[in-house]
Amino acid sequence: MAKDSRTITVNRKAYHDYYIQETLEAGIVLKGSEIKSIRAGRVNLRDAYARPEKGELWLMNSHIASYDAASYNSHEPDRPRKLLLHREQVDSLAGKLLQQRLTLVPLKLYIKHGIAKVELGLAKGKRVYDKRETIARREVEREMDRALKLRRR
Repeated sequence: MAKDSRTITVNRKAYHDYYIQETLEAGIVLKGSEIKSIRAGRVNLRDAYARPEKGELWLMNSHIASYDAASYNSHEPDRPRKLLLHREQVDSLAGKLLQQRLTLVPLKLYIKHGIAKVELGLAKGKRVYDKRETIARREVEREMDRALKLRRR
């Protein structure tokens, strides 16, 4: 990521629920009050996903809280938001999503050069036993790190 970029939110649940195979960056079409809420960090990507429709890519179920100082024409918090990618990228993603039974999930939202961007991950869902295995592996690594730290003292 560039020096002048700032991470707003990370979708940790996506890393827990999916195997991330590929990532890409997309711009988002926003209203004025939405970018102000994003800069304030009032965003939730937990249950969000992206879906192609009619040659365009849309971000669904993302929640950007309404901006308190906005006037009567504030935005709707859960509205679908258009993602900006090249046509070839959208067509390629749509093909992968259909053929390989993958999901497109937002991994993080950040501001780069003053513009809001979302990092999307092409993901395959984990089974319940895969999630348990990941948790067990992480706990074993923590125990090993603790043992090494105690031994160094």
